[in-house]
Amino acid sequence: MGLSKSECEDVIFKALQMSKNVFCVMQNRYSPPSEWIKSVVERKILGDIFMVQLNCYWNRDDRYYKAGGWKGTKDLDGGTLFTQFSHFIDIMYWLFGDIDNIQGKFADFTHQNSTDFEDSGFVNFDFVDGGMGSINYSTSVANQNLESSITIIGSKGSVKIGGQYMNEVEVCNIEDYEMPELAASNPANDYGPYKGSAANHNYVIKNVIDTIKNNLIFLIY
Repeated sequence: MGLSKSECEDVIFKALQMSKNVFCVMQNRYSPPSEWIKSVVERKILGDIFMVQLNCYWNRDDRYYKAGGWKGTKDLDGGTLFTQFSHFIDIMYWLFGDIDNIQGKFADFTHQNSTDFEDSGFVNFDFVDGGMGSINYSTSVANQNLESSITIIGSKGSVKIGGQYMNEVEVCNIEDYEMPELAASNPANDYGPYKGSAANHNYVIKNVIDTIKNNLIFLIY
């Protein structure tokens, strides 16, 4: 939607002026593990949230960053957290809300000659609604993507959703709770040597059409 708060505010202001809807494509919200954990958190099945850890470890090398393109540029790409991992950060915000007391440490291990920004970092923070969290990320993983995962520790249990694209429930250990059988996740978008987040765009498009035709509220805002 924008690479800065002011850019996003400009888009929202123009939409309100013109009485138009604005939709951001965050299709990972439609994956079965995402829909399931959203229900678990909203129903407080995990109890009080103590800790949340988001791990995003991918490979992006010279096969991805081509000279003369937009990828890797500060003004069009925006950085690793914008282009590679925004979908997973969106899931975290969708589940747990805003953050505060943010601290970070960053490094550029393998992209000094191909991007305008760091490729790796540790970020820790507090959730405004309670609990603390961290994001650990890198695009310096050799050869192929390693994982995109979220681990949640609550007063009544713990959950880890992992896999390369946050598409598998690896751990569900919750007091007096039996996990339902989830539908199979759609495969990741395939870009040849690279794969991205889940191919759930058809659900987003359907929701956009339903919203415009039937004057509905965007269902997973």
